[in-house]
Amino acid sequence: MNTSLFTPVRLGQLELPNRIAMAPLTRMRAHPHTHAPTVLQADYYAQRASAGLIVAEATAISPDGFGWANTPGLWSREQINGWRRVTDAVHDAGGRIIAQLWHTGAISHPELLDGALPLSASNVNVQHESVTPGGRKPTVAPRPMALDEIFRTVDDYARAARNAIEAGFDGVQILANYLYLIAQFLNRATNHRTDSYGGGIENRARFLFEVVEAVLEELDPSLVGVKISPMHEGGPFAANDETLPMTEYAIRELDGYGLSHLLLMGNTTDFTGTPLEPLAGDGMFRHFRPLFRGTLIANVDMDADRANRLIEAGLADMVAFGRPFIANPDLVERLATGAPLEAVDWTTVYATGPHGYTDYPTLERV
Repeated sequence: MNTSLFTPVRLGQLELPNRIAMAPLTRMRAHPHTHAPTVLQADYYAQRASAGLIVAEATAISPDGFGWANTPGLWSREQINGWRRVTDAVHDAGGRIIAQLWHTGAISHPELLDGALPLSASNVNVQHESVTPGGRKPTVAPRPMALDEIFRTVDDYARAARNAIEAGFDGVQILANYLYLIAQFLNRATNHRTDSYGGGIENRARFLFEVVEAVLEELDPSLVGVKISPMHEGGPFAANDETLPMTEYAIRELDGYGLSHLLLMGNTTDFTGTPLEPLAGDGMFRHFRPLFRGTLIANVDMDADRANRLIEAGLADMVAFGRPFIANPDLVERLATGAPLEAVDWTTVYATGPHGYTDYPTLERV
């Protein structure tokens, strides 16, 4: 067995026993009305506590930021208490867990916002799907944020970070990629603003850095990470000639904050024929490793061989596994022993109850 994955590593203030991270995974098991984590979620995360680090599922920072049915929040006392049950369970099982701070922006839907339009940088429909209590529905054109709403949202990130520590998390990760609010500011196709938050790359990145700096006013940098990467999705999130320069600029600047980590996703779609084509496969990590000197966590389509290769080549310090952790609560042991992996039952991934959530077998139960 190659042991690179199983060597200790320091992540900010945390000493991790291995370099395996559990990637954030939306599973829709929070309370449907209070958006508080449940006892079931405490069991789920505790089962996976052998990971060097758990990055908890994306968690809304505010009612405005909520945008996916049956997902958790971090703005209310009930939610903080619910997350405390989760973090206590993980710590009692010997694990470490950080919160991922989320504002969905234009991915939300009026059905999730008491009829209000979702907020975004501009009124550009992202041409995706919203996950509502009534099912998946097409996104709508959002409402451009006024300046005071931008300032309030920055404050909401800071408050959520404080709440995360009160809830017992070992740190936070700011979600700045995929199709969500921060990415909507970064992307010129979804940001048509003419004020200081729109226009060139530096202005469009202003919101990201204001969020980071607000969180850092509350928490030491060793407790704060960011998830970001260039993406190629449909509609306005198709890669353009500024997608890569924007991400390069953002990561260079993030490198100067002394953050605990950067979680970098590989390609989740086909980059062929796009400006991101050279970043396919390991190209993503080869390209960005020189730009970020802190702990880099690589994610997407990982297995033990690829993970060990990336670590040995110095292209990553840790590797995050997502889908394999769904069906394999003891993934660390399976990777260490070369045991076969259980397959995911996709009919239960976005569902309710314990089936397909906390009832996957461990090696002892196979």
